[in-house]
Amino acid sequence: MTEPAPSPPADENSLIAERRAKLSALRANGQAFPNDFRRETYAGDLQAEFADAESWNAEALEASGRRVRLAGRLMAKRVMGKASFAQIQDESGRIQLFLQGNVLGDAYEAFKGWDVGDIIGVEGGLTRTRTGELSIRADHLRLLVKSLRPLPDKWHGLADVEQRYRHRYVDLIVTPEVREVFVRRSKIIRAIRSWLDARRFLEVETPMMHYIPGGATARPFVTHHNALDLDLYLRVAPELYLKRLVVGGLERVYEINRNFRNEGVSTRHNPEFTMLELYEAYATYHEVMDLTETLIRDVAEEVLGTTRMTWEGADIDLGPAFRRWRMDEAVRHHNPGLSVADCTDREALQRHCATLGIRVKPSWGWGKLLLEVFEATVEHTLVQPTFITDHPVEVSPLARASDSDPGFTDRFELFVNGKELANGFSELNDPEDQAARFRAQVDAKAGGDDEAMHFDADYIRALEVGLAPTGGLGIGIDRLVMLLTGSDSIRDVLLFPYMRPQP
Repeated sequence: MTEPAPSPPADENSLIAERRAKLSALRANGQAFPNDFRRETYAGDLQAEFADAESWNAEALEASGRRVRLAGRLMAKRVMGKASFAQIQDESGRIQLFLQGNVLGDAYEAFKGWDVGDIIGVEGGLTRTRTGELSIRADHLRLLVKSLRPLPDKWHGLADVEQRYRHRYVDLIVTPEVREVFVRRSKIIRAIRSWLDARRFLEVETPMMHYIPGGATARPFVTHHNALDLDLYLRVAPELYLKRLVVGGLERVYEINRNFRNEGVSTRHNPEFTMLELYEAYATYHEVMDLTETLIRDVAEEVLGTTRMTWEGADIDLGPAFRRWRMDEAVRHHNPGLSVADCTDREALQRHCATLGIRVKPSWGWGKLLLEVFEATVEHTLVQPTFITDHPVEVSPLARASDSDPGFTDRFELFVNGKELANGFSELNDPEDQAARFRAQVDAKAGGDDEAMHFDADYIRALEVGLAPTGGLGIGIDRLVMLLTGSDSIRDVLLFPYMRPQP
């Protein structure tokens, strides 16, 4: 249907007052919010079924005798005297209504007073207009919900980005592209689950509240259990609980759920976010890299039908083998003044940090300094999928130390377009080594590192029972969805991103 030209936005308060008056009249005449209309089909299903306009012309549709019952939100209306057009939207799409006064009677007169945003039910046969648009020739029409707040009009839209995030329910109604992002997000997560389930991974659930925050170097949220008079922490990662399950003989486990970190908010970070974590007994970080690459590529092909996409202006191809690059080699490549020996020399790295303007804390060793140089000079250059491997022990407290290269670990991070998407390693399963690293983390916390880990004695006890050689992986679901939907901000892939409360 062709809609009338836009008019200047009306005062919202007066529109709300007008709609409240209409609701009062509805209440006076009976049930204002009926719940006895049952739809039988969806707009999108009808559009797909009768997409062939040549085979399903008006005559063929009307001759078929097909009757439909739909419900949806009124998105447009054009009153033309004895006949009118309207458009309704449900979760599957939109469809046009053809309304005639001599058919609908009193319902047609009532329709003239309904507003865009109202939710209605319609019943009738199918036809096609002269312009070829599939339509419902309505013979029954009911108002199901009176909308009191006007929707943004088609031309002005919900232009304020903050209001889009804050009032996501309106954004979903008026912006089809936003709805598609979250439909795709659901398909991505479903595809991940299906992929893992087919490979004998068992989905599990682990606690959200921890006695000791662990599994990642991050600042936790603190809460309090009144009955036990005990401080608890919202989990920063499920890692230590999942590895306890591997100790218990569940050799392939995964969890897709929320983590909480009391840190900054940005286009890449939200205080709560969704992670996939998985653990596989008798796998090394090499096998886990293979798994990560295949999983991401297969999910992209299933959900998008391609391995090629554009993200923040960069053309990404998940099809070729992902590059694998040691962290110290990547640092030397982008910092030609550093030698092989310099990459494990604290003094040399400290001097180089000074030239880069990186502020250094006295407690940092060479491993932390190497990571700082990497983040400042290399990370943003990694556009095509790249595994950065062999991180220093100092910044990898849960990863297994390399047998051939002391000071480094069997660890990787996956970067795409300068953003970390995944982190994995061969798990540290030596209880004495793990206890020593926990103690080093406790010392770092005492030295002012708020993100350092606590000492988890029960986890050490679990390792003493015996953790099989294990490979682990964490994938940031929100960032993966950003990649596969071409979204620039994490807020665009979270239905309800963190926002400061309005005053």
